Amino acid sequence: QVQVVESGGGSVQAGGSLKLSCAVSGYIARPCAMAWYRQAPGKDRELVSSIGSDGTTTYADSVKGRFTISQNNAKNTLALQMNSLKTEDTALYYCAASFRTVTTGRCESQYWGQGTQVTVSS
Repeated sequence: QVQVVESGGGSVQAGGSLKLSCAVSGYIARPCAMAWYRQAPGKDRELVSSIGSDGTTTYADSVKGRFTISQNNAKNTLALQMNSLKTEDTALYYCAASFRTVTTGRCESQYWGQGTQVTVSS
């Protein structure tokens, strides 16, 4: 059974930094993609950043230049370095690991962690 566990959330003042970590275990084949999502109170879950198995990264416009996603394949971990944090970055941050489905071969079978809270105060 695939397990996804996030850590590293906390409270910080605006302008500060936090680093989130995500550990994935229990899989046979490596994830084809991993991503960080976030959900603020009263808002929909949004994609913050993703990284493919080839290292290709994407970022939401709102975090470009401030957040950096990285993965360590040897340790099966994913990280999100968050700098210059803003109050609007306050949210529950989720890690998601995607795997190729057996039937279609598409990178679409997602497993989610429970989330880690990030609170940015002014």
